[in-house]
Amino acid sequence: MKHYIDFIAEQLKTLTAIPSPSGYTKHATDYLMKLLQDMGYEPKLSRKGNVFVTLGGDGEPLVLAAHVDTLGAMVRSIKDNGRLRPTTLGGHVWSTADGENCTIHTRDGKVYTGVVLNTEPSTHVADKKVETLEENMEILLDEPVSTKAETLALGIQTGDIIAMDPRTVITESGYIKSRFLDDKLSASILLGIAKIVKDESLSFHRKVSLLFTVYEEVGHGGSFVPEDTTEMISVDMGCVGADLGCTERMVSICAKDSGGPYNYDLVTELSNIAKEEQLDYAIDVYPHYGSDVEATLHAGYDIRHGLIGPGVYASHNYERSHLDGVKNTFLLLTTYITR
Repeated sequence: MKHYIDFIAEQLKTLTAIPSPSGYTKHATDYLMKLLQDMGYEPKLSRKGNVFVTLGGDGEPLVLAAHVDTLGAMVRSIKDNGRLRPTTLGGHVWSTADGENCTIHTRDGKVYTGVVLNTEPSTHVADKKVETLEENMEILLDEPVSTKAETLALGIQTGDIIAMDPRTVITESGYIKSRFLDDKLSASILLGIAKIVKDESLSFHRKVSLLFTVYEEVGHGGSFVPEDTTEMISVDMGCVGADLGCTERMVSICAKDSGGPYNYDLVTELSNIAKEEQLDYAIDVYPHYGSDVEATLHAGYDIRHGLIGPGVYASHNYERSHLDGVKNTFLLLTTYITR
């Protein structure tokens, strides 16, 4: 088991090192396509950029979905002083990025570094604190520019992508700290599922496929799945916080989020397996959450739907989880697809 958890941890480091805010995910999906091909699978890339791969089995198709797009920003305009005014991609919260390093990706393939700051960040200068609202944020390029013309001369323009540094760390005690654990941690778990299926020649009593989506953070990642899909589970971050039972060391099973209840029977089955396998788990309600599988339902698919994932603290911030949460999620999924 440790071999697969180590593999998942290495995949997380690799995936978080690939900038992929919503709308700029090609490098991440190129990586997924090659890795799955190297494992011996035949993944398919959809026109919108989702990666789909069947692991095996026949009948009653189950899709496990995770997303590799992340929060981020885009250049809204270039200011007269050469700094960049950003616009949010996804539910990005600027107060969590004030002072963060970032990279800017131009349409001709250039990459520049910079830092995200509010318009008056110096305590020794500011007469009063500037609110960390989007209109008060700017990106200072690590280049000697002080005019709009100088920034334009670098090849930077409106619509270029701004990606925050992930700062991925896995401690000796097993804690995982990084931006974008939502949802590159669960995407890495699905890669671990693909690996164990090949390594141990696992068989299924139904058709099992993986879906890696690229527009979840803006609401339509899972809006298209194969027509014969009968069941879909979003494998995304489990929430940790006040009034919730989940911790970073657990697998979370969501009973309800902002879109309403998940399939009652599926939630029951998943929780019963977790109990039988003596996994550390919690059933929780997420008050402010939406998932890929809800986009699938809104698109009109008649499916059973569920949502699980490793516990992640400080969502949409600099996030933290634990390898125990990874292990519990991995075991719940492998048990569910093979029994």
